[in-house]
Amino acid sequence: MQPPEAHHFGITVRDLEETVRFYSDVFDLDVVSRFSVSGESFADAVDVPDATGRFAHLDAGGARIELVEYDPSGSDASAHHVNQTGAKHLGLAVDDIDRFYAELPDHVDTLSEPRTTESGTRILFVCDPEDNLVEIVEA
Repeated sequence: MQPPEAHHFGITVRDLEETVRFYSDVFDLDVVSRFSVSGESFADAVDVPDATGRFAHLDAGGARIELVEYDPSGSDASAHHVNQTGAKHLGLAVDDIDRFYAELPDHVDTLSEPRTTESGTRILFVCDPEDNLVEIVEA
C-alpha cells in the first residue's frame, strides 16, 4: 500500500462566509467546492450528536484548505500562541514575503513583521478573522 497523500487541511470556523472571504481576498485562493453534510452517519463519524457541517474547499496548490462551520457549534479551541500544546497553524508559501506583507490589508493582524530564522527561512504569521494562525513562508 502506498503512503497517504495530503488531501486537505481542515479548520473549524464560526462564520464560514467571513472566513472564506478572508482566504479568498488575502491569499487569492479559489473556492473549488461548497457543500453541506448531515445525517446519522456524519454525526457518528465526527462524534457530534445531530451534527450538520457547511463546508468550503479552497485550492491551495497541492492540497485543499477545508473550512467547516458546524451546527451545533462547540467551544472555542483556537490557540493564540504557537507554543501552546495542541496549537495548529496552516502554512502557505509565497515567493516574496516582504511584498506579501506590504500588500496585506490593514485589518489583517500579524504576530510580527517578516523575520529570517536561524535556519535562513523567512516567515510571517498572520491571524485569520477567527484568530487561527497562518504561517507564511518565503519559498
